[in-house]
Amino acid sequence: MLPPAATGALRVPRVGLSRAAVAVVALDVVDDGGVAGLDRLTLAAVASRAGVAVPSLYKHVASLDDLRRLVATDCVAELARVLAESTIGRSGPEAIHSAADAVRAYAHRHPGRYAATQVAPDLGSAADAELAARAAETIAVLAAALRGFDLPENATVDAIRMLRSALHGFITLELGGGFGLPDDLDRSFRLLIDGIVTGIGTLARAEVGPGGR
Repeated sequence: MLPPAATGALRVPRVGLSRAAVAVVALDVVDDGGVAGLDRLTLAAVASRAGVAVPSLYKHVASLDDLRRLVATDCVAELARVLAESTIGRSGPEAIHSAADAVRAYAHRHPGRYAATQVAPDLGSAADAELAARAAETIAVLAAALRGFDLPENATVDAIRMLRSALHGFITLELGGGFGLPDDLDRSFRLLIDGIVTGIGTLARAEVGPGGR
């Protein structure tokens, strides 16, 4: 059994409020909201949890979008660390299975934070620069895990998209209660990743030309 999402009720003293402290409180709000945690993230919720009025938050975050970006950046950085730890000393199929298990476990521990990792940065926006950098770290970890497949350079992004799509689809259905049959979900997940590994192997053997994505 995977562990349920952790919950807590962090209170930050008014005098200790800072951008970093606001992020901690916001993450706590997201965690408390479970699967819908990111949708429930509001300036009012964070202000209430921190024990301040909403206008006090504007000293540290510019808007709700800025708050969501702050949370997403922290969550993507956290997931990148989880992925890196899960793939140390591994490559090829073993690394892919380990990374997939780590992402799934993270999503079960922190479903709201997992949702935040799906916020894609605007690569043309200076405001999203840090989020883009953290996202690039995640992609770099996955790309390193794929090296054992000897993929053509222009196929790496395809392989990462295959893996992310499969993972996100399964995790979203699982967290949302979309699997109603009593069959073993762990077995189904393992078979799914086996299929992705096979597909990546096929991709590695294929002649992938430019513009194939």
